[in-house]
Amino acid sequence: MHCPFCQQPDTKVVDTRISEDGFSIRRRRECLKCHKRFTTVETTMLLVTKRSGNSEPFDRNKVISGVRKACQGRPIKEEDLKKLGQRVEEDLRARGLAEVKSEDVGKAILAPLKELDKVAYLRFASVYQDFDGLEDFQNAIDELKSEE
Repeated sequence: MHCPFCQQPDTKVVDTRISEDGFSIRRRRECLKCHKRFTTVETTMLLVTKRSGNSEPFDRNKVISGVRKACQGRPIKEEDLKKLGQRVEEDLRARGLAEVKSEDVGKAILAPLKELDKVAYLRFASVYQDFDGLEDFQNAIDELKSEE
């Protein structure tokens, strides 16, 4: 790690702490040349494999954006969307995999979205699960009713 002040490549770790979410490490470092201290945050990269075969880094904001579309016109707070995004990321990271399929991301969204708002859940599920017609909607509604 290069010192951000003098660009010296030699630094030492003074303190290490795991973040509250448990998915990143905060390190306090000191430059061995200028003796200034700075903080670094280290995280593991979670990749998402798309249907096309391309991979890209997981982006919690992309999850929130997709769910926000399903929640349009519903009484859902932005804070609730952020919590949902965090839950989805925690679920995916808890699997211990470096790479997950985009379908797995969609599946990870469904359960917390169902808890948050059933109408938004139906909207999201209709696109994600590729509903063909009214029968698919009726089946999903019947399933929701049976769970209550």
